[in-house]
Order: sequence, then structure tokens, then C-alpha cells
Amino acid sequence: MSNMYDSAYDLEKAIRDSEEFKGLKDAFEAVMGDPTAKKTFEDFRDTQMELQQKQMQGQEITEEEIDNARKVVELVQQHEAISQLMEHEQRLNMVINEISQIITKPLEELYGSQQG
Repeated sequence: MSNMYDSAYDLEKAIRDSEEFKGLKDAFEAVMGDPTAKKTFEDFRDTQMELQQKQMQGQEITEEEIDNARKVVELVQQHEAISQLMEHEQRLNMVINEISQIITKPLEELYGSQQG
């Protein structure tokens, strides 16, 4: 029987070699190479992180913060390079979610068989 960790490292390599990851990497480098896109993207990520932290801590998000987030999202959507980056990110996330479903299938089957 093969070592699960070896399989995991093989999967990591497969992800790195995938077209989805290569497309994401190229799109990320394009955004980071454009100072305007980079700043807009970083502002977007900072805003996202701040709002997520507040939610996790049970703090209320103000109308002003919501308006600011909307403005940042609008700027992001208007920037072609960032839109491309986000599309590539979504594609890779879909692949990773599908892989996650495959590797957790034994647990789902085990615990699912206990119901009913």
C-alpha cells in the first residue's frame, strides 16, 4: 500500500502542473506587475479580510464598511487583469473542491452508512 503522504505530494505536484494553476499563476503575475492593478487587488483583499475578521468575531459591519466594500468590488470588476485573476482562481477552487470531495469520500461513506 502506498503512503498517503506520498500520494498527497503527488497531488500537490499535479496541481502545480495543471493548466488551472498555470493560468492562475500567470494572471497573478500580470496583476502584480501592474502597479494600479496590484494596489486595487490588495485593497480588495484587505477589505475582504477585515470584514471576515469582524464577522468571525461577531462584530457588526457598518453601512459605511458595506459601502466601501461595494466600491472596492466595483473597481476590481472594472479591472480586466483582476477579473481574469479571479476567474482563474474560481476555476482552480472548483478543481480543489472536487478533489476534496474525492478524498473525503471514505469518511462520508463511513459516517453516512451509520444513518438510516
